Amino acid sequence: MACPGTFSDEPLSPAGRLFLQRKMDVVIHCIARTKNPIDVDGAKATIMSSPMGQHPRFCSLLVRDENGFEHWRKTRLDVDRHVIVVKNRVNEDEEDDEVAVNRYVADLSVSSPLSTDKPLWEVHLLTAHKHLVFRIHHSLGDGISLMSMLMASCRKVSDPDALPTMVPEKTTEKRRDSPWLLGSMWGFLKMAWLTLVFVLEFLLRSLFVSDRKTAVSGGDGVELWPRKLATAKFLLDDMKEVKKAIPNTTINDVLFGIVSCGLSRYLDHRTPNALHEGLRMTGVAMVNLRAKPGLQEISKLMKDDSETRWGNRFGVILLPVFYHKSGNDPLEYLKRAKVMVDRKKQSLEAYFSYWIGDLTMTLLGTKYASLINYKLLCNTTFTISNVIGPLEDIALSGNPISSIKVSTSSLPQALTMHMVSYAGKAEMQILVAKDIIPDPEFLAKCFEDALLEMKVAAKEADKA
Repeated sequence: MACPGTFSDEPLSPAGRLFLQRKMDVVIHCIARTKNPIDVDGAKATIMSSPMGQHPRFCSLLVRDENGFEHWRKTRLDVDRHVIVVKNRVNEDEEDDEVAVNRYVADLSVSSPLSTDKPLWEVHLLTAHKHLVFRIHHSLGDGISLMSMLMASCRKVSDPDALPTMVPEKTTEKRRDSPWLLGSMWGFLKMAWLTLVFVLEFLLRSLFVSDRKTAVSGGDGVELWPRKLATAKFLLDDMKEVKKAIPNTTINDVLFGIVSCGLSRYLDHRTPNALHEGLRMTGVAMVNLRAKPGLQEISKLMKDDSETRWGNRFGVILLPVFYHKSGNDPLEYLKRAKVMVDRKKQSLEAYFSYWIGDLTMTLLGTKYASLINYKLLCNTTFTISNVIGPLEDIALSGNPISSIKVSTSSLPQALTMHMVSYAGKAEMQILVAKDIIPDPEFLAKCFEDALLEMKVAAKEADKA
């Protein structure tokens, strides 16, 4: 929609403008499964009275001024245009609700843009499957912002008047194992060196250095290929059991080890004896840059001067995984993953990636910034993210939710993975280009088996 700008229009952030470019047009899909049948009128009423129905971004049209710059313009929200009710089963041949809904979302992931004649979001109510599918354009906010908004619209099942519990803030004690000045100097030098190395690698990957092609590689134009969607399911207790095997390990370390191990198992199956030991496959991981980790209180997100403000506040880091033949100790994958993630944490790569993107947008404009980001995705193998969800069971409009899953629309990579934890469980959506990875269900099983193998190895190590 092109029109003259007005004083009431709000310009988009650089990241918001980037996600509106043709090659980087990204929609976030959040799938919520309810335990009871969906009350359509009740769902509409809840949306209108919730932060989603009141937030300025969700009540604004995308407009472009005479110079081509994008702005948000407030408009009257018509909830009937945003809530799409699908009464019949989306796939008559598939009895499993989860599989049917995954196919529905996979089809939406390719060449199904959101209409710009209304605010850039939709909610699909699949009443026959008891599923809600939120489709929200990435220019409206990142995963932390959008998940925090969803949580502000829900209530605890155990206490219908209480908001879901957010992740508690961690307090850390400063270590004084070495002289303070010496330790600070060494820490600064190490941070500076790792930042230099990782930022240089990031720039090279954004321009011309590419992963070697494997059975899971994508490339230019692959974002237009048909998709399949599968779900890998984990228990958080299993992940916590595994992380006890190695001191100071996090759930993210375990997830990264699972991906490394699972991909090696999958490639052994698809292309046995075709890859050399230690082959590198590079992942693109999103890092929340807000001062407070995890989900945010919606009131703080709405404050312009808040360190946890609304929007796309994330950086990017490159996380390489390495192929190793089956038969290796599964905990070795976790040890290698932890070493790499720890080095990334000690650097400022995520912040520099954000600053580089912002500088590129300022100096070269959205077209070239979009091309550089697109090239980075073409030169890497997969994208991965992890969002910590509610700690206990929640309900939307009084209807208990049994599952929350997240994915995005297609990228030039043939493999994207997004994990969300919820009430003791974690589910990872695996979106693939089906002509390249025809069996994502098997890939999901490889990831699930990798965790179980690590759990067995962790118990054996504990007994030794």
